Amino acid sequence: MKNIAVFASGSGSNFQVIVDAIESKEIQSNVSLLVCDKPEAYVLERAAKHHIPSYVFSAKQFQTKAQYEQEILKELKAKNVELIILAGYMRLIGDTLLQAFPQKIINVHPSLLPEFPGKDAIGQALEAGVQKTGVTIHYVDEGMDTGPVIAQREIDIEKNETLESLQTKIHALEHKLYPEVIKALL
Repeated sequence: MKNIAVFASGSGSNFQVIVDAIESKEIQSNVSLLVCDKPEAYVLERAAKHHIPSYVFSAKQFQTKAQYEQEILKELKAKNVELIILAGYMRLIGDTLLQAFPQKIINVHPSLLPEFPGKDAIGQALEAGVQKTGVTIHYVDEGMDTGPVIAQREIDIEKNETLESLQTKIHALEHKLYPEVIKALL
């Protein structure tokens, strides 16, 4: 059984879906570590409820990205992590982790990349007036949402769509697609 680490910065709904899929034996894996850059994030409570160890840091406590990534790397090695899953982690991954985990870091993004990379992809899609958007699972590289695509699913944007309704549809799609992709990769 492979050990995975999940990186998250917020509420952790994708983290929870992954943990649920593992606990139900849908995914044959073990979340051996949650890495979180926000000490107040709700995802930490989710991890504690499932007895999953967390490594929490504040980037401001380090002079460089390389320094905090070295600390993360020590934690990942100590837990024998083989795959890193980004689930709402709001930092770019740097060379330290990319070199240690080549093609072993994946991310979920709420658009059909290469359209609408970066923050607020759902809002960007609404503002652009496109008729379709979706979810992309991709490998992480040195760019922002530029790594090779693993899977994509699209959804229609309705005429009266609001930011909230589209976010709900996107999250539902993420919660279905991400566990499927993780299962296939493992």
